[in-house]
Amino acid sequence: MAPPSAISPERAGKHQNGDQIPSTRAPHEPGISESKAKVQMPKFPQPPTFADKYAERDYLKGRLAAAFRIFGKYGYDEGVAGHITLRDPVRPDTFWVNPFGVAFSLIKKSDLIQVDHDGNVIDGGEVRLLNSAAFMIHGAIHRNRPDVLCAAHSHSIYGRSFCSLGRNLDMITQDSCSFYDDLALYESFNGIVLAEKEGNDIAACLGNKKAALLQNHGLLTVGGTIEAAVFWFISLEKCCQAQLLADAAAGGRGHETVKIHDDDAAFTYKTIGSPMAGFFSAKPQFDIIERECGPDYLQ
Repeated sequence: MAPPSAISPERAGKHQNGDQIPSTRAPHEPGISESKAKVQMPKFPQPPTFADKYAERDYLKGRLAAAFRIFGKYGYDEGVAGHITLRDPVRPDTFWVNPFGVAFSLIKKSDLIQVDHDGNVIDGGEVRLLNSAAFMIHGAIHRNRPDVLCAAHSHSIYGRSFCSLGRNLDMITQDSCSFYDDLALYESFNGIVLAEKEGNDIAACLGNKKAALLQNHGLLTVGGTIEAAVFWFISLEKCCQAQLLADAAAGGRGHETVKIHDDDAAFTYKTIGSPMAGFFSAKPQFDIIERECGPDYLQ
């Protein structure tokens, strides 16, 4: 007997011999009943938990070092610019950050430096130079957002190109829906962020969102896990690249890109824009960097 059609709807019922006739209203999987075709998303693995805050610190510093290796691999470095910070679980009023001038691709756990909210380097590796812009931006974010464990900012090529347009991201792809109503636009540029006021202004503009486009500057992402902050940065960079390409292609033909309807974007966001979706989506990048770098970054 021929299988049920994948393109011609067929009413569910039974053949004369008693065999069940499946509904084909689930066109991607002909032969599966409509009720079974309603896919349930699996539960995401959860971040590890620790009874010992010092053990948690050690683990998270290793993940932060891996995050820098990922940024280095993707080419998010631009000279000495760029920083990722981790709120310290032992002393939450401090954070760990990369030392100024050390290449992303070479950073080890032991290289990281600990900074208090007055900008003092209180612990860390041999190189204890602090990027002032890192302190001004990330210090303000960690003060104003107790839910943020990690914040990431760098001068990635597509992010900073898109940020020169002074506009927000359009919902033109499924991936862009991760940022639906969750992406701020900081419409100011006053040079390198060396003043406390601008750091506070960026934090205020970010509000409770997970990412911001810093006009004429670059991308900023935050997360309740290191993994989420890193994945949102990678994804936002690619969304900027996709929109630059799509806008150019559409404009060259005298057209505009097709926008996703607000209801559909909001629905999609619930699945791929959640904190746990961000955490789990970063798993492949962290697994790869662990395999490629070996134990070097954990030293």
